[in-house]
Amino acid sequence: MNFVKHQLGYLLLGLIFWLPIAIGIAVGSYILGDLEKSGKNLLDFILPDRFLYPGLGILLWVIILFVTGIILRLTVVGKLLAAIPIVGIFFRTGEKVMTLDRLMHLAPCLFLYSPTCLSYGWILSEEHVTIGETKAPFKLVNVYYPNVPTLLTGQVFTVRRETVMRLGNSSKEVIDILLYSLRSPEDLKYLPWEDETEEAFKERARRFGLNE
Repeated sequence: MNFVKHQLGYLLLGLIFWLPIAIGIAVGSYILGDLEKSGKNLLDFILPDRFLYPGLGILLWVIILFVTGIILRLTVVGKLLAAIPIVGIFFRTGEKVMTLDRLMHLAPCLFLYSPTCLSYGWILSEEHVTIGETKAPFKLVNVYYPNVPTLLTGQVFTVRRETVMRLGNSSKEVIDILLYSLRSPEDLKYLPWEDETEEAFKERARRFGLNE
């Protein structure tokens, strides 16, 4: 009986391995077949049948997609589409979207997601606040809070600067922590704000788990 169970286990493992591959091949073949067929139907209007070689339909769609990408990237069409809510996120480029390269160059931080919960994030910018004609005695910080495990999607929270702790750790170290702590740094390095006194920094750091 144990022998049969072992053999069924091997069979199940093989099925788990090959089933998604087979599904991928089947779906890919179906899509490529449809592209080939529809591409040839379009070419029927400009080429005689004797010139419709296998693969020309797919090649036509590759050219169409390539030219469409150029138009969206280099003309005003892409900017117009980027302004559309929800759908526009797929057409935004540069500083308008979060990329891994941009994330690596932002300053990581801890911030008080709630009075008892610290969360990792990245500092996007600081904002000065005025109340009427008077400059407020506090600043706000725009913090990027990533979704895990994608990291490139997330939310932007505007929080009081004193609830944000700058980190001396690299963005890569923080990313490793967020990816279910696959790797962790030896310690988290708290950094004060440029205009913060040492006593104010130590007092504020206690709220982030630093006790002396």
